[in-house]
Amino acid sequence: MTKECAMRIHMINRRKQLGLTQDEVAELVGVNRNTISSYETGKL
Repeated sequence: MTKECAMRIHMINRRKQLGLTQDEVAELVGVNRNTISSYETGKL
């Protein structure tokens, strides 16, 4: 598993552990939901 893949998996798992949606994370960090989705799917 690459570092990038491990980071994406960790990001998704942590978001879910905290009970947050992509929209909520995006608002917290000040980006668009599409940005969070792109990070989680490896498009960024």
